[in-house]
Amino acid sequence: METAEIRISTNRADVNLDVVHAFLSQDAYWSKNIPFELVRKAIENSYCFSAFVEDRQVGFARVISDGATFAYLCDVFTLPEFRGCGIGKKLMQTVQAHPELQGLRRWMLMTADAHKLYESYGFSVLAKPDRAMEISKPDIYL
Repeated sequence: METAEIRISTNRADVNLDVVHAFLSQDAYWSKNIPFELVRKAIENSYCFSAFVEDRQVGFARVISDGATFAYLCDVFTLPEFRGCGIGKKLMQTVQAHPELQGLRRWMLMTADAHKLYESYGFSVLAKPDRAMEISKPDIYL
């Protein structure tokens, strides 16, 4: 597949909620069993980036941000049958070029398996992990 066939939309109205919910609730290790209404609410309150091949949604990324100092990149995925086609790269390029996400002091993300992809866009492991804290509820959707 040629990269030119991939279209990225930042319009929330273009998000196929059924596709995004199905992936996040069934396939994503970070959000198994997440309820449909929580995905809908998350999308309504985030910057969304949907990847399409023809009219089919094949990828997604979401950014939570105040638009001034901080952004958290999350829910990034490409459907398995479209991996290796440059969709993740095109999503990341579009995310980083978004005009409302420029000049931020800090970007964060969590990943178990895509370090190489994100490193190529400037992400690194925490320089001072002793400063980071979290409340983690991994089984909240069970």
